Amino acid sequence: MLTGKQKRYLRSLAHNIDPIFQIGKAGINENMVSQIDDTLETRELIKIHVLQNNFDDKKELATTLSEATNSDIVQIIGSMIVIY
Repeated sequence: MLTGKQKRYLRSLAHNIDPIFQIGKAGINENMVSQIDDTLETRELIKIHVLQNNFDDKKELATTLSEATNSDIVQIIGSMIVIY
């Protein structure tokens, strides 16, 4: 679990990075989760873009990803999810 100061610092770092993954209308599958998990091991902080054709709740998507990859949600803003 991250503290407020840690989240604020990670948000400032995430501001300048581009989204690495996109979640489309197909949603999240096992292959995407394994790729995100591998990327988290190398980069530690990633940004994910949720496309407009995905009608799932962004908070639920972020929670599912964080539980599947054993990571923390830093921020959900607009169509972007930042996880650490």
